[in-house]
Amino acid sequence: MTDQPRITLNDGGQIPQLGYGVFQVPPEDTARLVADAIDLGYQAVDTAAFYRNEAEVGKAVRDSGKRIYVTTKLWNGDQGYDRALKAFDASYRALGLETIDLYLIHWPVPSQDLYVESWKALVRLRDEGRVRSIGVSNFTMSQLEQIIHDTGVTPAVNQIELHPYFQQVEQRAFHDENNIITTSWSPLGRGAVLKDPVIAAIARKHGRTPAQVIIRWHIDNGLAVIPKSSSRTRQAENLDVFGFSLDLADIQAIAEIDRPDGRIGPDPDLL
Repeated sequence: MTDQPRITLNDGGQIPQLGYGVFQVPPEDTARLVADAIDLGYQAVDTAAFYRNEAEVGKAVRDSGKRIYVTTKLWNGDQGYDRALKAFDASYRALGLETIDLYLIHWPVPSQDLYVESWKALVRLRDEGRVRSIGVSNFTMSQLEQIIHDTGVTPAVNQIELHPYFQQVEQRAFHDENNIITTSWSPLGRGAVLKDPVIAAIARKHGRTPAQVIIRWHIDNGLAVIPKSSSRTRQAENLDVFGFSLDLADIQAIAEIDRPDGRIGPDPDLL
């Protein structure tokens, strides 16, 4: 599938809108599953130091011989200017790729108060050409404002929990105003949203699965999305979302299932 959409970042780079996420994929399964994903047509893979499968991701990407967009992330215990630089070196060695496409601060961890210094380290890595683009993950609007104010550099991406039960409308509007791309993690709501009757009805209407409807919802909203799957069959299903689109009635119906208590992951302000 060569006609998959790409999103232009604020630094001029481009990121495939749909990627394969490997959170909680065991290292012993990662190389095989990433190889399957690439074989099926995925053009991006999202990993992190915390996932402990960077080496396996890198091996699958290298063995494929294809140009795959790779994202990895700085873990909480490695924050701070010097430690972040060293942690990047470790991720770089583990992946074994010439250049990392996107490097993110995984969580702001405000209790440590090191995310500004960590961001300065990422700016240096980008300026030195060691990573093509830099961004953050799980940053709130106020935390984004702080790093932008203190460094003058706006993240290309903020990767946040986002699914139909937790739509983050205000945060997404802030991203749009500041030319920050939103990437959705846990895009299927860890499976809970798949059982929603609104999603099921839309799936029947389009002759698609609930997962395909939800992934298409992310795409139609201009979001980058990184669903995880532990089987080639589901990988294929999640990728097969470019032959249809949702109509206005679908979008409005999904908007109404947003929940104020829809968060399923940690609250970034409380770490």
